[in-house]
Amino acid sequence: MDRIEQFSTIAPDIGNIFRYISIGTAVPLIVAVIYREWDMILPMLSVPITLFLLGTLLVRTPREEREAPLSAALMAVALIWLVMALASALPFSLGLGVSYLDAVFEAMSGWTDTGLTVMRSVDDLPRTLLFWRSLMQWLGGIGIVAFTIAMASRTGLTQFRLYRSEGRSEALMPSVVATGMEMWKIYLILTAASIGLILLSGVPLWDAVNIALTAISTGGFSVHSAGIPYYHNPLLEVFIVPVMIAGALPFKLYYLLYRQRGIRVLDDQQARLLFMLVALGIVVITWDLVTLSATGLTTAVHSALFMSAAAITSTGFQIVSPNEWASVTVLFLSMLMVIGGASGSTAGGIKLSRVVLGAQSLVWWFRRMFVSGKVLVPFKYDGRVIPKNIADLEVSRNMLIIMLYFLTIFVATVLVMHLQPTAFDSSNVIFEVVSAMCNCGISAGFVSPDMADSAKVLFILVMWIGRLEIIPVIMLVMGILKGFD
Repeated sequence: MDRIEQFSTIAPDIGNIFRYISIGTAVPLIVAVIYREWDMILPMLSVPITLFLLGTLLVRTPREEREAPLSAALMAVALIWLVMALASALPFSLGLGVSYLDAVFEAMSGWTDTGLTVMRSVDDLPRTLLFWRSLMQWLGGIGIVAFTIAMASRTGLTQFRLYRSEGRSEALMPSVVATGMEMWKIYLILTAASIGLILLSGVPLWDAVNIALTAISTGGFSVHSAGIPYYHNPLLEVFIVPVMIAGALPFKLYYLLYRQRGIRVLDDQQARLLFMLVALGIVVITWDLVTLSATGLTTAVHSALFMSAAAITSTGFQIVSPNEWASVTVLFLSMLMVIGGASGSTAGGIKLSRVVLGAQSLVWWFRRMFVSGKVLVPFKYDGRVIPKNIADLEVSRNMLIIMLYFLTIFVATVLVMHLQPTAFDSSNVIFEVVSAMCNCGISAGFVSPDMADSAKVLFILVMWIGRLEIIPVIMLVMGILKGFD
């Protein structure tokens, strides 16, 4: 099947995704009306109109009566996320007059839940665009395809493959539509609870809604340039921590907690590892801040708690700049960001499930080395014995993704240091690339509006690659290159 035929099998499904997501992108128009920001109506309308027209064009593409292969689904998902960023940049460019490249950077950072920004002053943005930034992260956290499947209530092999290609493998219910609906119920409940909790800290409703949207989606955009420190509210900083952690836990766990009352949070391997890493982060960072940076114990513990939770959950909130820390502390925080949150959550990074599987596979490999080749060593994962042929395949795939993550970070770091000569320490540059790749958004200050355009393009690509866990982007690039053969 050639590339044109492959595209024709899936183009109508891509079109439907654009048409349904266009409905969600129209929500900021309500904010524009409420706050009488009439000059933002047309710039904001450009997104739903563009997506709807593009979707309609694709829906009318003659469909080949055959099932789309997995490679087509992977390429489609990569293309969907790229087009969403390109279209979602329009309000920033049309409404603020910023360069289109900066607008695409902001949109990609929003949809991928990264939280890095190149806006010179967030405080000066219209409320419509502030909410648009928060909404992009909130919708991006659950996933564009997952959102559409739940809205469209359509299922099938193509929808399932698109869903899986977006980096989601959780199956709460037999059908992908039912799973999507359950995830949305969980997400809405968590969001409402988060807004209520953050309101208890005393911040205004507008701020609480935006903070909750970007915290539960582990995004990290803020409505103020100073971020969370703007509020000078230690209680708010403490309340944000459980919200970030809630977004980084597997949604399947919430479903099981509701359906099977006997299950506890710590019964889940990923949840246990998440809390262990947060605890480790508190101990290590507190020690480093006290001994290396001469920080007071109370301040050190507070900073360590917030920053550890923000790093491991890949949320871009921060109450201190890592640029002020010792290089070893910055690299430790980078390690937490690389690991990231749980599979089936809104968090980025390699994912806790891959870390668990990687550690167990290493133990399995070494155990097999010390026994006779005739002895069958079982591979156990999540309490189940996995057949050897399946275990070998899954372990190899898992290690491939981990290897590609580190390879991408290494190549991107080398490139960005060539494209953007800087006085920043190399550990801070590595930190910034890791933050983009793992869709975290914590910044040491390297990413700024004054970066070279080539460096901005590189960071846009890195955020996109990281959100889709590399493989879909590779498939799209290979498909494009083969199209020129």
